[in-house]
Amino acid sequence: MLKSVTRGVKCLFIAPIQEELSTNPLPLTDEAFSKMPKATCQKCGVAIPLPLLTEHIKTCNVIDVDSDDTVANVDTADMQECPICTNAFCADVIEVHASSCVASAGKEVMPESIVTQEEQEAVPGPSRTIAPVPDGWLTVTDPTKAISECADSFLRVHEMESPLLLSMDIRKSLAEQDMALISFYKRPNLEWGRPLNCQLEGDPAIGHGVNRFFFSTCMEKLRSGFCINFANSNHTRLFDGEPGHLVPSASHFLVESDMFMVAGRMIGHSFLHGGPCLQGLSRAVVHVLMGGSPETATVTLEDCPDLDIRGTISLLEGGSMLSEKDKQSVQELTYAWDLPPLTENNRRWLFDKLLIHAVIGRVMRQIKQLRRGLKETPLWTLATQRPDTVALLFPPETTGNISTGVLLQRITWPCEEDSDDDDCSVETRCRVSSYLLQFITNAKPTELTSLVKFWTGWEVLPPSLSVQVINGRHPTASTCFETIRIPGHYKDYTSFKNDILSCICTCQTGFGLV
Repeated sequence: MLKSVTRGVKCLFIAPIQEELSTNPLPLTDEAFSKMPKATCQKCGVAIPLPLLTEHIKTCNVIDVDSDDTVANVDTADMQECPICTNAFCADVIEVHASSCVASAGKEVMPESIVTQEEQEAVPGPSRTIAPVPDGWLTVTDPTKAISECADSFLRVHEMESPLLLSMDIRKSLAEQDMALISFYKRPNLEWGRPLNCQLEGDPAIGHGVNRFFFSTCMEKLRSGFCINFANSNHTRLFDGEPGHLVPSASHFLVESDMFMVAGRMIGHSFLHGGPCLQGLSRAVVHVLMGGSPETATVTLEDCPDLDIRGTISLLEGGSMLSEKDKQSVQELTYAWDLPPLTENNRRWLFDKLLIHAVIGRVMRQIKQLRRGLKETPLWTLATQRPDTVALLFPPETTGNISTGVLLQRITWPCEEDSDDDDCSVETRCRVSSYLLQFITNAKPTELTSLVKFWTGWEVLPPSLSVQVINGRHPTASTCFETIRIPGHYKDYTSFKNDILSCICTCQTGFGLV
């Protein structure tokens, strides 16, 4: 409550004057309790304010309601246990008490009339037990297999639970589509290991390919930004900086809106389902995110996203003489960040301090919030217990490029024994397959990534890929089965290349096929 009415205030002091205030407990009949909801104590029959009911029951020893000779018989069958504080209350007041109990615990609840069954199941309580996650991945030597086994074991624990539903209407604007993603990942108290059903309204596509599309979209939005009007900007970036050196945005509004909590949940959820990772985070940010000290992080000038600040800090690098203008710029920056002025002896020390603060110090709240989102998923457990997996969970920007050789090794090409409904000849299959082989061999890394995303639904390379040559107009893909279908009417490579480039650019606009 104090936070909501003092937005923007850094410090708040409360100084009650005890000499003028009575510290004696107020009687239950005091006017201060007149507007509070009350419940009747089943022991003494007195109406007790709900915030005081728990303590009152502990000290109430009266069991007579009518007289000294008449014992009040309370039917224990009418008593129910509060799922929050585990105390027993009468069935008539349990709902009122539960609302007050949850609010006092700092948890956000909704009126019973609008709480869905899915949200009710997501609220943890004493009657809900979570099975322990098998930890066989701890002993797996290969970190890649450890990541896969950890995610699979956690999904198996929750595979029988009701699925989460993520829906987005591709007929609406990009801003409305992004808000659908943000609203889903802002929901509290969800078990992210539950099965996931994704729906694209306005598109007939179904299956795992749609799920892959959503995870790929989430990671792309984290890297490039959301198309929402936030803090007077039509494009909101959660991470700033050049490729390979991304750091959380220093925006105060993003922190207050829990957007980095959303980012942590997206990253952990994508990990659970084998989806793409967030590439290009600064190594210094990853170091602090995993619990390392900012003082021990390896920070470089490229990690500083603000070019003006980077230019000022770079003046301190080396031993060249500084002009009066340069010294003034450095002094203004040190004063703004509460650091001592520049002297002949503290130049290198001041360079390190300014750089660490520019990259890490200004965004510590963002990093902590991102960590909180990750802790809601098993990614945090894996990363802390298997440090060798961190480099794979948060890969550098360059490792996102798909290798031509690896891609070609995983393709199953059409063979003479294949039988298609369209009855394409062997000559046609060979000609079209050679066009695809030529395209993959000469394609740029970004084009290969787009091709795999068109082929499978996301930019994660599966163990195997299939190629079919059919009678049709344009290349299509069955993302659930990692199969690309290419028409056999192409007679030259140029027309084939133009069509395949046009098709792989449609990954953001849906599927169009079931």
